[in-house]
Amino acid sequence: MARVALREAEEESGLSGLRVEGGIFDLDCHAIPARGTDPEHLHWDVRYVVRAGSDERYAISAESLDLAWRPIAAIATDAQVDASLQRMAVKWLQAR
Repeated sequence: MARVALREAEEESGLSGLRVEGGIFDLDCHAIPARGTDPEHLHWDVRYVVRAGSDERYAISAESLDLAWRPIAAIATDAQVDASLQRMAVKWLQAR
């Protein structure tokens, strides 16, 4: 799964030289609303810590609507950020 996460991070960011650090960092389960003939269902996100290499220039692609580098502490306290990402940012800060 780590290889899949790394590939997805590369595709969505346009960054190269990324590396996965450690094992699974976080699990998140959330509801996906019904759509068409698909009923509402639960979806699991398996999250890893992925570190950038020396080139931090990202590229917006069809896989990403917007990208930005932000301090993790800012994500942890930003009420506009998805609650699961805030929780993960707090977890990261507490683990350090």
